[in-house]
Amino acid sequence: MPYTKKYTLVIGASENPERYSNKAVRALLSHGHAVYAVGLRAGNINGVSIQTGQPALKDVDTITVYLSAKNQEAVMDYLLSLSPRRIIFNPGAENPVLEKRAVEKGIVVEEACTLVLLSTGQF
Repeated sequence: MPYTKKYTLVIGASENPERYSNKAVRALLSHGHAVYAVGLRAGNINGVSIQTGQPALKDVDTITVYLSAKNQEAVMDYLLSLSPRRIIFNPGAENPVLEKRAVEKGIVVEEACTLVLLSTGQF
């Protein structure tokens, strides 16, 4: 069976280096993870293109969320359609509705900080 690279999707990605979503993309790359980035505006973070809208993505293992619950409403079905193994809700992104729907689909849900998980080897 051919090896399939698994991706982490950073939803809410921003080119602004002060934003935690930007820091997460850079940290994931530095830890050797393959990354997709989706945000409001197209751009680039260390060679990763920030895509807009709801692009067709393959092999998504983890979605790390950097959107408020209100801003997740428009992409909730999209995120679930990617069938990730887990969704990480970073601080400020907690969403009981999406969490419940994800768990019902057998997706692991974590309320955690991606940056902390990476820095402590728990990602």
